[in-house]
Amino acid sequence: MKTLKAHNLRYSFNMKILVFILFSTSFLFGQNITCSPKDKQAFEDKIIEIDGLLEKDFGKTIVAVGKTFLGTPYVAKTLEIGENETLVINLQGLDCTTFVENVLAFSRMLKNEQTSFTDFTKTIETIRYKNGKLSGYASRLHYFSEWIANNAIKGIVNDITSEIGGKPITKDINFMSTHRDLYPFLSDDENYEKIKASENYLNTESICVLAQAEIEANEHLIQSGDIIALTTAIKGLDITHTGIATREADGRIYLLHASTVGEVVVSKLPLADYLKKVKNNTGIMVARPLFP
Repeated sequence: MKTLKAHNLRYSFNMKILVFILFSTSFLFGQNITCSPKDKQAFEDKIIEIDGLLEKDFGKTIVAVGKTFLGTPYVAKTLEIGENETLVINLQGLDCTTFVENVLAFSRMLKNEQTSFTDFTKTIETIRYKNGKLSGYASRLHYFSEWIANNAIKGIVNDITSEIGGKPITKDINFMSTHRDLYPFLSDDENYEKIKASENYLNTESICVLAQAEIEANEHLIQSGDIIALTTAIKGLDITHTGIATREADGRIYLLHASTVGEVVVSKLPLADYLKKVKNNTGIMVARPLFP
């Protein structure tokens, strides 16, 4: 009986360890990663699905990879998991930012002939975090104007908004700190103070915006694969939504994005017309992904 009981205890303990490994945060080459078995399988499937989609025009590669996500469910706050910041890998449900990040990561891997999960997680970390390093909640690029600026420094994108007619504006960015209750991680005072510090830095910089009324006239300067960020009149906020530009058969630029209507779609209307129906929209920022 004692032997059987000991065996059962060991079995129970081993099963708990297995469940922890499969469903909880794991550590891989120094990274603190949260990824379910289904998402790991989704990664493997995606690597197979995008094989052969590489184009000489990197923007066309990005659109081709992006369209493999069509129909993927929209899920808000996909990164707000657990009590501490981890590198969340979720390919089954995407918000607008994680859609852009995943498409950009897979496209860069395709160009670099990379196929391993380790390469993918390193690429996502590089894109998602300040200076490419996960170091707590505040290291995530929460404000998308900062996401563009920091990824420009890394050589991943180029902010071309000024080149296509955009004008610099200044605006107080403080939405997160003034809406602390909306962000569970900000209940931690250290996270809160670090986010305020990030906001203070952002407020020393201007951002360039192509006004909504000028988008159609400058649409010919936007290319397929450009990252489109929707600027807003909402107090304290820079960007409300993001997606990928795609020039469709009629020659117009549309938005490929994880839509709050429920899934990844191509907008039914061209970008300039679509934005007129977006409440509080003031225009766009445009970032062009750079060929790795």
